[in-house]
Amino acid sequence: MARLLILPGDGIGVEVTDVSVYLLKTLGDKHNIKFEFETALFGGSSIDAYGVPVTAEVLKKAKSSNAVLLGAVGGPKWDSLEYEIRPEKGLLALRKELEAFANLRPAVVYPSLQSASTLKSEIVEGVDIMVVRELTGGIYFGAPRGITKLPSGEEKGVNTLSYTTTEIERVSRVAFQIARKRRKKLTSVDKANILDVMELWRRTVARIGREEFPDVELEHLYVDNAAMQLIRRPKSFDVILADNMFGDILSDESAQLTGSLGMLPSASIGSGGAIYEPVHGSAPDIEGKDIANPIASVLSSAMMLKYSFNMDHAADEIDRSVRRVLEKGYRTADIYEKGMTKVGCREMGRLIVEEIKKI
Repeated sequence: MARLLILPGDGIGVEVTDVSVYLLKTLGDKHNIKFEFETALFGGSSIDAYGVPVTAEVLKKAKSSNAVLLGAVGGPKWDSLEYEIRPEKGLLALRKELEAFANLRPAVVYPSLQSASTLKSEIVEGVDIMVVRELTGGIYFGAPRGITKLPSGEEKGVNTLSYTTTEIERVSRVAFQIARKRRKKLTSVDKANILDVMELWRRTVARIGREEFPDVELEHLYVDNAAMQLIRRPKSFDVILADNMFGDILSDESAQLTGSLGMLPSASIGSGGAIYEPVHGSAPDIEGKDIANPIASVLSSAMMLKYSFNMDHAADEIDRSVRRVLEKGYRTADIYEKGMTKVGCREMGRLIVEEIKKI
C-alpha cells in the first residue's frame, strides 16, 4: 500500500494536482499498485479555514504518509499577513517535520521544446541536469541572524552561513547516489577560495567521493564560474551539488534553460519522508481557467514513484508519455508555439493518460 498525502494548496495547485491524482490512479489500475489517497488543506486555503498555513494534524498525516504530493501555495490574497502565518511558512514547517534536507531539481530540455529556451538550440540540445540543493541548513537557517540598531543610529543586518560535517555528508551522499545512477559525474559548487565554511564543504565532499563513490567523477567549481558554465556549456553537467543559497540560485538558472517553469518538477527528500511539487507558483491570475500546464506536477509524480517507491518502470512510462504528447504537437498556453495544438490543463492530462494506456 502506497499512502499519499495530497496537498493541492492554492491557485492552480488544485488543478494540476487533480491531473496527477487522475494519472496515478490510472497507473495504479494498470500495474495493480494500491494507492491510498488523503487530501488536506495547506497554505492559503488552510489559513482561510484554520488561521494557520498548516495544522498539527496535517503535519502528523504527512509524517505517517509514504510521500506528500503538493500543488502550489501563496498568492496576493495573503501577502499582507505577518510573515509567521503566510502560506510559505507552512512549506518550511512541512520540510522541517519531514527533515527534508535534500532538494532535487531536474532540468531537462525536451527535443520538441528546444526552441522555447532562451539559448540557441545547439547549446541546450540534450541538456539533462539534476541539481541537488541542501535545504535545511546554511545561511537561510544560521544563527545569529536579524537586524539591530547600532549606537550611531544606523542599522546592521546579519545572517550566518554555517554547516556541520554531518549536514554536508548526508546531502553529498544523496548527490553521489543519484550521479551513480545517471552518467556518473558530480559537480560540487562552493566558494572555498573565500569562505571558511565552503572550504569545509569542499574537503568533506571530496572525502565522501574518494572513500564511498570512487566510480563517480567529481568536479569542483566556484559558484561564479559554475553560473557562467551553466550558460556556456550546460550539456557538460550531470548532477550539481550545492549548499542552500547557491543551490537556490543555480537551480533557477538551470530551470531557465528549459524555457518554462510549467515543465519543472522537484522533490525534497529526507529521513522523515518526501515532498514532491512543481516548481511553479500558484498563478492566481489563471486560477480556474483550465489553462495551467500540469506537466510539472505530472513529472513530480514520476519522481515520487522513482525515489519514494522504487517504481522506475512506472516513472519511465510517465516520462515517455509526456514526450509523446509533446512530439505530437500538443501545448498548453505557456509553451504554445504557432502551428501547435493548444489544449487546456485537463485535456493535457487526458492526453498523457491515453499515452500511458498505450504503453
